[in-house]
Amino acid sequence: MTRTTPTRPLDVEALFPELAAFRGTTTRLHPRPGRPDPSDSSVGGPMLWPADEPWPVCGEAHGRGRGRRPSDIRRYGQILASAWAREEAPGPTDEERELLSELHREHRIPGISETDPLPLIGLVQLYRRDVPDLPAGPGGCDLLQVFWCPFSAHGPGRYGLELHSRWRRSWEVGEVLTAPPQPLVVGADGFVPEPCVLRPEQVVTYPFADLLPEELCARIDAWEEAGQPADRSTVLTLAYQYDLSIPPGWRVGGFASWHATDPYPMDCLTCRTPMHLLLTIDSSEWDDGSGSWRPLEEDQAEPAHRSATPTEVTVGRWGELNVFACPDNPEHPHRWSIQ
Repeated sequence: MTRTTPTRPLDVEALFPELAAFRGTTTRLHPRPGRPDPSDSSVGGPMLWPADEPWPVCGEAHGRGRGRRPSDIRRYGQILASAWAREEAPGPTDEERELLSELHREHRIPGISETDPLPLIGLVQLYRRDVPDLPAGPGGCDLLQVFWCPFSAHGPGRYGLELHSRWRRSWEVGEVLTAPPQPLVVGADGFVPEPCVLRPEQVVTYPFADLLPEELCARIDAWEEAGQPADRSTVLTLAYQYDLSIPPGWRVGGFASWHATDPYPMDCLTCRTPMHLLLTIDSSEWDDGSGSWRPLEEDQAEPAHRSATPTEVTVGRWGELNVFACPDNPEHPHRWSIQ
């Protein structure tokens, strides 16, 4: 089923005509639980990975021998979803609660050193044919694959993420790896994505307000402070950031949000070219602050906390991960920020 973003509550270019010069597009991926195969664009689905190519691993020194089993995390989610989907007496039974408690336990894996190769988790793969705002990869590559380490233990502070991305030409892949290695345990539930099919939709987007010309940004701030309602029939007020410019959720291209930090330069470390947003990995597809982005096809009666988190991925403290790419040379290493 397609997913359709509702028309914005008002025409922001009618209010601020200068925004037309900054208008862009982004592709909302609209992930929803399903059964993708390697030929599909997906979140958490099987990768189109050559059987004779080594699976990516994390070799950075950090703890990796204690956490939850990925199979337990998936089973936990399945039981909980089935329990709440029951029409009669929804919610876990006493027997199910006991099983859920067991599945939630952490496990210690003896004999693992801090530098043993740790299989990365396949996070998302995107075919250019499916995603309008996905740029071409190096040498005509049409498939982007992104992985991450299932532990927040990287970088100077030892709390950062570790990403690995791979561009490839899908037509060159012969025999596909059907049983990729998996980490024995992971540091948190949010590292294990629920397999999701995608329903890409291209929508209009505008830059983060603080990156607009100073005079225009000041006028937008004044308009928001005035508390303008969406229309005369509602008392709900609108915000440029949350209702009119940058959609929430998993998406490709467009503009990055900088709501958790002040904007800072995201330049290519190889050639110093300003980078473009490639991919946003979000903890939710919408929330109370951006409910106007909830697709028309969604069951409006379903609690938002369940329908808005289809991937079960959590970034940091319920934030989003923005991945940037060099527009001049897609082979240059990506950079990322957490908001």
